[in-house]
Amino acid sequence: MTMTKRCLREGYMNQDTRKEHTEEDSGKGIIFRERYELAMERIAGIAANPEVREALCDYMMQIGSFFLKIDRHRAFLEEKRENVGQDPATADFIERVGYPRLTREEGAKWQEDIYAALHEDHYRSSYLCPDYAVRRLGAGLGGILSAFAADLLALIPWVYEGRLDLLTIYAELFVMIHGDLAMAKDEGAAEKAVRDSIYWFYRDYSEIFTRDAVMNLIDPGRDFLTRIVMESDLSDLSYLYSYGSPIGENELAMAAYLNRLSEEEVRRMAATYTEGYRIGFQVTGKDISIKSAVKIEYPIGMERMVRQAIRNFCKMGLAPVLVRESILSLQGRGKGKRGVFSCSLNRQFDYDHKNDLGYYLDAGLNQRRLEVMQDTFEKHKKLARGMGGPAVIDVFGQEDFEPVNSEANYHYSTRQQELNVSYAAQAGQISNRYIIGRERSFTMIAFPLPSIGDQFEEIFARTMEINTLDYHSYQRMQQKIIDLLDQGERVHVQGQGGNQTDITVELFPTADPSHMTRFENCVADVNIPVGEVFTSPVLEGTNGILHVSHVYLDGMEFKDLRLTFRDGMLVDYSCGNFESKEEGRQLIRENILYQHKSLPIGEFAIGTNTTAYRMAKDYGIGSKLPILIAEKTGPHFALGDTCYSHEEDNRVYNPDGKEIVAKENSISKRRKEDPIGAYFGCHTDITVPFEELGVIEVISADGRRRDIIRDGKFVVPGTEELNLPLSD
Repeated sequence: MTMTKRCLREGYMNQDTRKEHTEEDSGKGIIFRERYELAMERIAGIAANPEVREALCDYMMQIGSFFLKIDRHRAFLEEKRENVGQDPATADFIERVGYPRLTREEGAKWQEDIYAALHEDHYRSSYLCPDYAVRRLGAGLGGILSAFAADLLALIPWVYEGRLDLLTIYAELFVMIHGDLAMAKDEGAAEKAVRDSIYWFYRDYSEIFTRDAVMNLIDPGRDFLTRIVMESDLSDLSYLYSYGSPIGENELAMAAYLNRLSEEEVRRMAATYTEGYRIGFQVTGKDISIKSAVKIEYPIGMERMVRQAIRNFCKMGLAPVLVRESILSLQGRGKGKRGVFSCSLNRQFDYDHKNDLGYYLDAGLNQRRLEVMQDTFEKHKKLARGMGGPAVIDVFGQEDFEPVNSEANYHYSTRQQELNVSYAAQAGQISNRYIIGRERSFTMIAFPLPSIGDQFEEIFARTMEINTLDYHSYQRMQQKIIDLLDQGERVHVQGQGGNQTDITVELFPTADPSHMTRFENCVADVNIPVGEVFTSPVLEGTNGILHVSHVYLDGMEFKDLRLTFRDGMLVDYSCGNFESKEEGRQLIRENILYQHKSLPIGEFAIGTNTTAYRMAKDYGIGSKLPILIAEKTGPHFALGDTCYSHEEDNRVYNPDGKEIVAKENSISKRRKEDPIGAYFGCHTDITVPFEELGVIEVISADGRRRDIIRDGKFVVPGTEELNLPLSD
């Protein structure tokens, strides 16, 4: 029985799904096998006798040994696949899933060995650590050779995917780098040769890497991860090792916890998530019936919920697309967790290597990647048009992380920062032409990780309660807030105590207030849980300071974050993460500005989910909440694009029938004549918590001021219920 027929039988792929991998694509072509065997024979010789200058010998031997470990494990998996013997259960599993099943002991032993250098007790003395590599290999070679070693970790999951093509080309690159180092007359010549080899490798093989990135995004037929979710015995946690990703206590404990939940509890979790996605299309007037696929993002360990979600999506006519998290420097490894991901074994490693692309980034590489992206989308535009958008399961509760800066880490040049911004804008435009913005939607939901502490199960249950709050009462109370906001021309937000927030937001004018509104009444659809009203501010006239004592953004905690705005644009910024002010500014540039010189305020919102705020206070986890929940626990401002990016011309209405008109600003208004310059490709929410909030007041044209929140409490008549969770 073919995989497509099996998918039809199980109901998690619709009849339009087709598998497009050829033998060569899946790494089984004869040509790649011959090349692979030749490269591995050469690598065995290098590992035994590197024949390079003494300072480089240890590096070459260690990297060579890593390749040999990968090869031994590949052979081990092939042997298990071929020697199923008289075990019909194992044979059936391999026939259905396409890879052999490891025992839990086999998986754990392999992981402990192959990922050993990532563990904190080994990392600082491994070539994965740029600081160590520079000390051992020199300033010129150390950084780039450490970056190469980091990219080689991608070989681990590729072994399980059977990507012999990718294993082969990286083995050949290592042989080439060895030749560069053996022949170079001095360190300068060696560094140039290695940089050139790596540059041309990624440029020449953009045909593979960029094509794969696009196809993995739009094609349900690339179903390796889907098969793990749908075909594995989830009661046997050995299935977790089938990903090839790092599996730690969070993944094991999460999977074990979900296995203890009742079927009804799992169905409820999945239904909240998938219904949010469906309703997102409905409330924005988009036709979900023209979509054929959904991109599912989740943390490894939540397969029981994801399996039920896939069944739910299938009933909507949506096939699942599951994409592995970024594992290469070319793909932005280390810049946050998206896709199908596991918790990082070493967040310092992620931080150290987040800019590794810079070792080989130039305009020519970007141009080639954009050409391949455009060509791939064009060839598969029907698949792309069918992509409905992402359905994201986020997590929170990782252990606190204090990044350590090192001069050995790569820092982008000014020109490379411009190239990154330009590439993101152009890639976004290409993607939006084929996965059309006005037709797609999304949803997001979040759950705690076991690492949040001993009260994990209680916090998980409370989070589920928050995710399923009755939206009707919130919708009613939020409408009263909107009615008052619509009577003003601007909003003033001021902190209290040590919070120095003092900012005035200019509101979008409405020609007909009886039929138009500035604020969207947002309940639990695309952004779960319920609870916010938001608008796109007028930039001109929006001025002041946004200050928070701490905020958790995409896995990074920012301390004493201070942002200054003039006419809606960021003009100054700082944080207290480092003693050095410049190091703090660099952290903000890379993780909030995403290398833009400045960003506008794309959104102003008032969060109303005081129940979520109460949970955070009860368990002392306010600093760990993901922005998805944190944004509902106070007023927040988003830097970057508006919430209506690429959808400004869609007509959107609130439940009361009024049309939402505040969907653009003076920058996004230029989208027709300057589509690249009109967007920034980012949107980062920053929340002022209730206890740091003095006042939110709306100011009318005549100067009259009316409070929305005063001293951390809602004061709009009819919203008293929101204050109940705020009482001690």
